[in-house]
Amino acid sequence: MENIARSLSSPRNNFWILWGSTTASNLADGLFKISLPILAAALTQSPGLVAGVTFAITLPWPVLALHAGVLADRYDRRFMMVTANLLRVVILSTIVLFAATDLVSIWMLYGCALLLGVAETFADTAAMALIPAVVQSSSLEKANARLVATQTLTNEFIGPALGGLLTTIGVALTLGLSSGLYALAMFFLLNLVGIFRSERVHSNSISVDLKEGLRYLAKQRLLRTLTLIVGVMAGCWSAWLAILVVYVVEPGPVGLDKWGYGLLLAGIGTGGFIGTLIVNPITNWLGRRWAIGMDILGTFTMMAIPAITTNPILIGIAAIIGGMGGTMWSVVVATLRQKIVPDHLLGRVSGAMRLVGWGTLPIGAAFAGIIAQTAGVRMVFALCAAITCLLFIPFFRIITDEVISTSLRE
Repeated sequence: MENIARSLSSPRNNFWILWGSTTASNLADGLFKISLPILAAALTQSPGLVAGVTFAITLPWPVLALHAGVLADRYDRRFMMVTANLLRVVILSTIVLFAATDLVSIWMLYGCALLLGVAETFADTAAMALIPAVVQSSSLEKANARLVATQTLTNEFIGPALGGLLTTIGVALTLGLSSGLYALAMFFLLNLVGIFRSERVHSNSISVDLKEGLRYLAKQRLLRTLTLIVGVMAGCWSAWLAILVVYVVEPGPVGLDKWGYGLLLAGIGTGGFIGTLIVNPITNWLGRRWAIGMDILGTFTMMAIPAITTNPILIGIAAIIGGMGGTMWSVVVATLRQKIVPDHLLGRVSGAMRLVGWGTLPIGAAFAGIIAQTAGVRMVFALCAAITCLLFIPFFRIITDEVISTSLRE
């Protein structure tokens, strides 16, 4: 083990060390996010109580994203990630222990899910700010594409599939493996070489630091516009996901069974992985602007197709196109943010942008429920398509090649 650590500990290996940590932690994410609801379903027959586990996992994002950004700009970002992974190991090991002795309760599961969500919020915010410290600026696009591809494969494909298989043997086994993978991610992070904190001295007031980050984002025209656009699209995606099952699973008009529904949703992940493979060629050929525009077009397609047809193949193709656009957006916008935002503000700006993206998710779901109840499910898709189409107005007016070039030079 000592020899392995010594061979890893080289600045030129930093990206691959981070990639190893990303692989382990996202595979662990995929495992526990499918296992906890299954464990909850074994504890209660109430769908609402089972859904509460997912709610608890996601709640820390809108509540703590800005504060996580402040800490990422104040303290060592690697230390934040190591600490978050250590917390994950402890929490999951505790659940395994209690599950193995039949002492776990739904309320204990809520508390653990909430703490896992807190750990995810701080770890992911720190990771977004840490990437420029391990990769040269000229390689950021390629590095982000590789990391997003890894996240898509492990979190959306391998993790859930492996988790579903292992839970047939025992949920404790799945959660134990997830805990071990977080420990492995922690081992990788400890082998990063370099300084991973902002050199700038920050104020003594967290509120002052928060306002500084928000002011920067509000004044930066390109990032501000991108943040508002992704907030609208995230709300539309949430509405689509919230109501899709009613539309496609029998007795819905599309008439798929549950397996077919899962296959359709896998189209998003498939498209996402394809998007990571083509984002760099598209960027080199058409420029960053059109790589961003592909997501608006992809989201529009994903919303519009189910509004006009019940053909599951066409809806699946639309999901693939939407997934492609989503990961292309993630790679290009992450790279722009890392190139534009000063290092001492990167954590706060990343947290603020993520806050807007996650903050519209419950709004989109609520919107879908109200419209579906009053005007029908297809109207939800149609309205989301119309709203997404309107995003081409700020895209053509503000997100121009000139604005992108100017922002990168500032």
